[in-house]
Amino acid sequence: MPAEELELIQRSLNGDLEAWGEIVTRYKEAVFAVTLSILRNWADAEDATQDAFIRAYENLRHYDLSRKFSTWLFTVAANVAKNALRKRKRQKEPPLVEAEDDPAEEVHQDLRLAAVRRAVADLPEVYRMPVMLYYWHGLPVEEIAQVLGIPSGTVKTRLYRARALIRAKLVEEGVIRDAVG
Repeated sequence: MPAEELELIQRSLNGDLEAWGEIVTRYKEAVFAVTLSILRNWADAEDATQDAFIRAYENLRHYDLSRKFSTWLFTVAANVAKNALRKRKRQKEPPLVEAEDDPAEEVHQDLRLAAVRRAVADLPEVYRMPVMLYYWHGLPVEEIAQVLGIPSGTVKTRLYRARALIRAKLVEEGVIRDAVG
């Protein structure tokens, strides 16, 4: 862990809210991506992201300094989002927002990137989460396994299957040509 990050954590443990604010600033986009990949609803993901940071702050004393902080934080965020998803299913809320309604999609002018993002968004959760953590946040397979609580081999299998599903979707939409043939 970088010394600067360790210092921020120590200061946060001592009640320094500015230090915690710096941690939030550093990780807010990645934590949001984790919650959005599970909940697939922009507003719910924003709420879950906020709840994840609150939960992480409240439980910071339980954080094991020998572990990578981002892995611990992403695990907290994933658990908060999964709990919100279970609660939403029990309450039978309205259907999820489609990927095309995601305001971030409007920002992306590159059609290929937008198509890939849609393909990833359409993946089942078991494939979507590893893809986002691996490709968009650069986490190694071992850390993804820790965050999701599954073996590393399972993460590798899910990444392989997710790539195949994304490739098939892009071929179907005419974004890429099938190289096999």
